[in-house]
Amino acid sequence: MNVHKNVHKIAVIAGDGIGPEVINEGVKVLKEVAAIAGDFSFQFTYFPWGCEYYLEHGKMLPDDGLEQLMKFDAVYLGAVGYPGVPDHISLRELLLKIRKGFDQYVNVRPVKLLQGAPCPLKDVTRDQIDMIVIRENSEGEYSGAGDWLFKGKPEEVVLQTGVFSRKGTERIIRYAYELARKTGRTLTSISKANALNYSMVFWDQVFEEIGQEFPEVETNSYLVDAASMYFVKQPERFQIVVTSNLFGDIITDLGAAIAGGMGLAAGANLNPERIYPSMFEPIHGSAPDIAHQGIANPLAAIWSASQILDFFGHEVWGAKVLDVIEQAMVDKKVLTPDMGGAASTEEVGDEVVKILSASVKNQV
Repeated sequence: MNVHKNVHKIAVIAGDGIGPEVINEGVKVLKEVAAIAGDFSFQFTYFPWGCEYYLEHGKMLPDDGLEQLMKFDAVYLGAVGYPGVPDHISLRELLLKIRKGFDQYVNVRPVKLLQGAPCPLKDVTRDQIDMIVIRENSEGEYSGAGDWLFKGKPEEVVLQTGVFSRKGTERIIRYAYELARKTGRTLTSISKANALNYSMVFWDQVFEEIGQEFPEVETNSYLVDAASMYFVKQPERFQIVVTSNLFGDIITDLGAAIAGGMGLAAGANLNPERIYPSMFEPIHGSAPDIAHQGIANPLAAIWSASQILDFFGHEVWGAKVLDVIEQAMVDKKVLTPDMGGAASTEEVGDEVVKILSASVKNQV
């Protein structure tokens, strides 16, 4: 027995709706990987925070919630949001509080067409949809700055201020350049400088400045409306993409749509310096309309588990989990109804574990 086994401590916030159902399957897969690998393990601690907690306590998480999470290496989040709790409360008081509190300024969303995944685009091959979107995750349009003046009066005015600091803009763009250099891929910046004459002109300027440090990286820059069109018409244009908080939020959902749907979309919220825990989540939301029916697709949560493995330096296992997701979709034997199958959430998780275990045995 390896007494020096590497133990990764993970805080699990299963959240609302289908969150607990899909997270269970991700945890199941992580446990199986650790059992097979033998040289590392996971320690999961569950926190009952979310909308039900809010309805009972008047807050999405306790006052010392971030303090409690600081003891962990990573956070695994299911989903937040449920009828009866306004979206701006569920989002700002849990997800954004963790992202901001832990300076998780890098949001990583893979947009990759896996083998067997449904794609709504005609005549598109797998290698044409294979990109990583790096989204600024700490400021920009979601900074929460602004004002609401003369509320309820005829002269009512609302101001929503996008905040783009040099520090915040430089660090996200530099992160994207470094990833492009490391992987030998092109880098595309997405902005809207023709309409947003301060924030996006500044963004473009910083993109050019940082680019001087990375002469070997091939770059492109598109306006967000043109980029949205190219996502659909010519997705092969994009390899590494860097963009602002709002634009990143929108185009990654478009990316999910062309790469198999929200049931396959995963996201990582990283604090690259690892001063604070990073957070991993399927991004499909809590889907309350299908909660507690056992039909939610857990593959996005399992893809998030693959990102967790990558984060801890187990990239070979992370890639293997992705391969297994592909195999399950190619086999088409055990899939949830949204993917044309008749299996339950739990059965899909069991199938992934079964394929994973079999693939390792076959290699021995």
